[in-house]
Amino acid sequence: MPNACGVDFGTSNSTVGWSRPGQSPLLQLEDGKVTLPSVVFFNADEEQVYYGRAALANYLEGYEGRLMRSLKSLLGTSLIDDQTEVMGTVLPFRTLLTQFIGELKHRAETAAGREFTSAVMGRPVHFVDDNDEADTLAEDTLYEIAQSVGFTDIDFQYEPIAAAFDYESQLDREELVLIADIGGGTSDFSLVRLSPQRAKQVDRRNDILASAGVHIGGTDFDKYLSLNSIMPLLGLGSQLNNGAEIPSSYYFNLATWHTINLAYTQKTWLQIKDIYRDARDKEKLDRLLNLIEHRSGHWLALKAEEGKIALSSQTQMELLLDRLQPAESLLLQREGFEHAIEKLVSSIENTVSALLQDAGISADDVDTVVFTGGSSGVRLLREKIGALLPSARRVEGDLFGSIGAGLALDAVRKFG
Repeated sequence: MPNACGVDFGTSNSTVGWSRPGQSPLLQLEDGKVTLPSVVFFNADEEQVYYGRAALANYLEGYEGRLMRSLKSLLGTSLIDDQTEVMGTVLPFRTLLTQFIGELKHRAETAAGREFTSAVMGRPVHFVDDNDEADTLAEDTLYEIAQSVGFTDIDFQYEPIAAAFDYESQLDREELVLIADIGGGTSDFSLVRLSPQRAKQVDRRNDILASAGVHIGGTDFDKYLSLNSIMPLLGLGSQLNNGAEIPSSYYFNLATWHTINLAYTQKTWLQIKDIYRDARDKEKLDRLLNLIEHRSGHWLALKAEEGKIALSSQTQMELLLDRLQPAESLLLQREGFEHAIEKLVSSIENTVSALLQDAGISADDVDTVVFTGGSSGVRLLREKIGALLPSARRVEGDLFGSIGAGLALDAVRKFG
């Protein structure tokens, strides 16, 4: 059995795959589940660090501390070389990522009962859009982190290609497949020829007709749902006495996972208190200040995610915002959500159209569209991609596990 694994370090969830005959490749990482939410909570009350579901539970139970999510979004940005204060000490963001990936490796090895020395790491088609230098830096950073936690042999694979390998393991004939991987931070696509015969080849470059991606994903859908429907309850769009609108930057920070903690600074608190004196609707600013005082921004982001998930299968849902003061019960409509994300979905749609053009492939030549990634259930997104390929069969893969499973297969090909 190989000492090589596949590591899917995701924006929202992470998995590790290990290819074993007759068994599921995905290793159990937390409470019998194969996914580990990409979340870290520094519990100041207990002076302990928690990961995954335990981290979210600690935060929601009200422990004092620092919650951090969407860690992958730091790769390729200037923030990766910055630092933050956690439990009274300075913590570089690079160290934070190293700690999480080290924990991911440790849990995988515990579940497998062996050490993993080789890994195929999943990566988006673009860590950073339209910036090759930043994209290369992001991969190099992830490589260095993987080395530092104990992997000696490391390779990379595009995440949609990994999902293609997982789908291919179920085929009994050749297909031309579009993989649509809509993750937490990016939307990635690959057009691949797949078959049982092609699966035996180590070098698959000739089977990959084109790949493309855009830095838009599920956390962006959460963000714009929040800005459109939730943040107005806290004062977004309301006016000052002179007719100007309250600055939107505070609300954008609260709606964006990796900037929520900026809302908790003393500087932000004093700025909002200053704005409060000239606000026409002080009740909404009272809500905002109360939310910041109780550091409930992450809770609010989780509620936006809850709404997005529900609207993928329902036309409306009642969202209970019981931590607001006063509490609110907000009726969310799918129509309003789709309006909020329309421009984002249009950018993703354009990415798929350009991919087909670059590959020189007619839409009618594509046999199957495989949807994977936790945010691929968004109805408007599926409809737009489906409309581009009207004759293609639509298949839903393992939304959270297909990439890790495919990376495990690739690890066997590359490392034996």
